Amino acid sequence: MTIDIMMPFYGDPVLFRRAVESVLAQTDPDWRLVVVDDVYPDPAPGEWLRSIDDDRIEYLRNDANLGVSGNFAKCLALVTSDHFVLMGCDDLLEPGYVGRMSSAIAEHPTASYFQPGVTVVNGAGEKASPLPDTVKRLSRPRSSGTIILSGEKLASSLLRGNWTYFPSICWNTEVVRPYGFADGFEVVLDLALQLEIIRGGGSLVVLPDRLFRYRRHAGSVSSWSAEDGSRFAEERAFFASARTMMDDAGWHHAGRVARMHLSSRLNAASKLPGALRRRNTADVRSLTRHIVGR
Repeated sequence: MTIDIMMPFYGDPVLFRRAVESVLAQTDPDWRLVVVDDVYPDPAPGEWLRSIDDDRIEYLRNDANLGVSGNFAKCLALVTSDHFVLMGCDDLLEPGYVGRMSSAIAEHPTASYFQPGVTVVNGAGEKASPLPDTVKRLSRPRSSGTIILSGEKLASSLLRGNWTYFPSICWNTEVVRPYGFADGFEVVLDLALQLEIIRGGGSLVVLPDRLFRYRRHAGSVSSWSAEDGSRFAEERAFFASARTMMDDAGWHHAGRVARMHLSSRLNAASKLPGALRRRNTADVRSLTRHIVGR
């Protein structure tokens, strides 16, 4: 069972090499790596990748920069296997990722997507536990074994606090393709996709195995957009649409959770002191608006 590892690339070349090396280090060889370069200014990372003599690796460079959601959509269009990962170009697979994911798929062949255990690391690769990841850890359903979630209960849980890690998820291609990635989102496009899948009757398998290292650092989209407040404007629009989606499905509890979006507002509150110190009026206004729910 081949798993496609799709890697949109635009970022630190050193971290990119480490990400690719973590794929090459898989104990199960049944994978295909596709790197889609979103016109990174330096051609050296692509040249390095092309120098690797491995027919499981493909490299493509876009003609023009597509942005986050555009490059994700292109990656999805290039998937040829039944299951795929949309891995960050600065993240790391543990050596057993492909092997354990393949066995999980065999055990749960109708599941829509799979969330493994994740270790959060900083830019230097050291274990880290910043506030957003502490919240994720506390929000994740507690279980010592594999659990299967679906329906309004799963939707409510994710809207209360998105405890999944998008780059670590293994997706069922047939389930994802009809939905794709919503235009206009960069930070919450994974949660938007999950809600579409859940509303359509899909299920999530949560594995206890730590199979992925997620890198949280200042250069990531989620980090810089949180600091300048731009992510919260996107989140306000998302939660408004999510509330309507949940209510239309008859999932009124999930709709109320979307309206409150408490963890998102608390995250904004944690960024407000920094904006005040920087005396950035626009960021203070954006963060305050999100905190009070307007």
